[in-house]
Amino acid sequence: MDNRGASAHTSGMPLEIHPDAPTMLVRKSAFERAGLVRAHFDARYNLTPDEFRVEGEMIAIGPLYDEEALGALTGELESLGLIYFEDFAELSGNWPAWLTIFARGV
Repeated sequence: MDNRGASAHTSGMPLEIHPDAPTMLVRKSAFERAGLVRAHFDARYNLTPDEFRVEGEMIAIGPLYDEEALGALTGELESLGLIYFEDFAELSGNWPAWLTIFARGV
């Protein structure tokens, strides 16, 4: 689905993405469609309240400091029927600290 023409219909404030570790971004509608719940991800990935953020149509999981967590999370989401790049994507966290990146779902 191409959302480039939907810029007038954005919802929520952009979330700051940390520059020191990967963050997984998931469409809220895909998360809910798969019947996923936050408590599972909090327990499985040992997340703090600031590492599972919801704003508008986007869920940000991370930063993920465990080196294995990003691959495990990607595999888990795919095994539950979510499609990489259509339902979720990651930002590497591989940029300098002087650069601030924000993300917002549309």
